[in-house]
Formats: sequence, C-alpha cells, structure tokens
Amino acid sequence: MKRILAIIGVVVLLAGAVYLVKVYTTVNANARTARLSDDVGNLFAGLQQYKDHIGAYPIGGNAQVVKALLGRNPKNIIILVSRKTELNEKGEFVDPWGTPLKIYFADNNVLVRSAGPNRRFDDSASIDFDDYIRSN
Repeated sequence: MKRILAIIGVVVLLAGAVYLVKVYTTVNANARTARLSDDVGNLFAGLQQYKDHIGAYPIGGNAQVVKALLGRNPKNIIILVSRKTELNEKGEFVDPWGTPLKIYFADNNVLVRSAGPNRRFDDSASIDFDDYIRSN
C-alpha cells in the first residue's frame, strides 16, 4: 500500500512540474510576443518619422534601415525608434528570439516579418508556421 501511495505521489509531483513548466513557457512566450509587438509598433513610428523628414522610406535591408535611422541619411537626422531595440552583431534589428527582422517597403507600405519562436521563416501553409507578420 505504501508503495502505491509513493507511486501516486511521484506521478502527482511530475504532473505538477509539467504543468508549471507549461505555464512558465506560455507566460514567457506571451511576454516575448508583447515585446515584439511594441518593438514593431515603435519601428513603424520611427519609419514614418523618417519618411516625414527625409521624404521617403530608407533604402536597403535591415542593417541599412538601422543606419539610416541612426543618422546615415541625406539630412543626418537621427530617428529614435524606441527604448533599447535589440540589434545583432551585424547591426540589424532582431526579434525577441534573436532572429533578424525582415523589413519590406512598397510605395507607402511597410511590412515587418519575424521568424517567431522557431527562428525559421516558414511558408504560411506550413504546419510549423509561427512567424509574425505586420504591416502599417
């Protein structure tokens, strides 16, 4: 009888640990997603300020956009994007999972894409699709 109670106790303890890990993972993912949303919103605001002052959106990829916002532009204007937006060693904006954002410009539109938690840019039809895509 004591052995059965011990086994039940271990099973309950393991189930509780699994539950706590799941709760922690969900809370952590939600915090990263919220941070990504804030960062991208701030990036849109910065890009719009850049366009208002310079007359067009920056040209180039992620690193060139960062340089343009930091003052390497025709008017040498620095645009503050947000608190401390994370950059990688190449000087690119990165998402909360450390993957460089993809930034696309078309006419008056901007699209920002994050690879999401799996750190892979997936096809939207993929079962593993977890990318975040946002446009202005």
